[in-house]
Amino acid sequence: MKICTITCHDVYNVGASLQAYALQTYLKSLGHDVKIIDYKPDYLSKHFRLDIIGNPKYDKPFVREAYLLAKLPGRLRILPRKRAFDGFTSKHLELTRRYASNEELKANPPEADVFLAGSDQIWNPLFPNGKDPAFYLDFVQQGIRASYAASFAVDEFPQELRDVTAKYLAKLDYIAVREKSGLAVLDSMGIHNAETVLDPVFLLDSAHWRSIAKSPAHIDKPYLLVYDFDNSYAVKAIAEKVASEHGLKIYSVFDLPYAERCFTLCGPEEFLGLIQGASYVLSNSFHATAFSVIFEKEFAVVERTEKINTRMRDFTAMLGLSDHMINNEKDIPCNADWNEVERLLSDEIMHSKAYIDKVLNGGGR
Repeated sequence: MKICTITCHDVYNVGASLQAYALQTYLKSLGHDVKIIDYKPDYLSKHFRLDIIGNPKYDKPFVREAYLLAKLPGRLRILPRKRAFDGFTSKHLELTRRYASNEELKANPPEADVFLAGSDQIWNPLFPNGKDPAFYLDFVQQGIRASYAASFAVDEFPQELRDVTAKYLAKLDYIAVREKSGLAVLDSMGIHNAETVLDPVFLLDSAHWRSIAKSPAHIDKPYLLVYDFDNSYAVKAIAEKVASEHGLKIYSVFDLPYAERCFTLCGPEEFLGLIQGASYVLSNSFHATAFSVIFEKEFAVVERTEKINTRMRDFTAMLGLSDHMINNEKDIPCNADWNEVERLLSDEIMHSKAYIDKVLNGGGR
């Protein structure tokens, strides 16, 4: 069977790359011919380009040249990170030809028996992709249309986008979202035939992830790994307390002044290696949390002020780990019951794989 998936697979984000890889790899393990649609509209294709003007006010004669010259050293400095991601994509992801717009997809769509939208934040209305018809499979003319673990990443979908989004969603044969809060969003649009499934990184076992993980050079253990999007004071306070109490070095994926080492140029495989080797993981990232669970690492999720908190809240609650969502250094969790987590997770994995089987076999249509 030919299957095409569409997701944000190439946006230089470790979670995006790894979830795309996981869904394709699992479907291929079932014996199917699987391609990821290489969909790169303009809003997703600007990363690491040297000629991008970040602010329209600088896009003027002479000012433009000065702006680009000032930005050039910093942009050149992070090119190794781009190469790490490009290498992962080239090595691990099987792609279709490139498409730059929904119109281009409609004019010459890839051929497949099943089209899967997902996973991750493809339907996040705070981002351009959440408003893009392509991520709702609008371009598909023949074949089964379904979503897998698509995420709205918000508790409430903007009122002004509901009608048009509901029309796109109504054309899907099957709908599965990643969070329970996504079901409520769908209900608000009058769509009630959906279910929840796990992020696709859980479709592959820890042994598989260990097989592609790469530990960065010269790692000194034990260490606490910080994955903090926001350079948050709360994360800093919690990290320093955990490190002090347990004798851990502080390493970070992002550039943080209090970390002993920062791995800002790491790609997806090195990210896996960093989590695999950590004694404790402190983050405000869904996929850092997910891989902490996969590798059974002690962890805490520091709540963010934005609405995206819903992803981690639903996930930790599902596994009985709600106490791992914290916002200060007073109640830092340790000693998760990994046997109970594994039991709960196994049930969810079985359900997620059963959903995929149903879609591929055309059940319940």
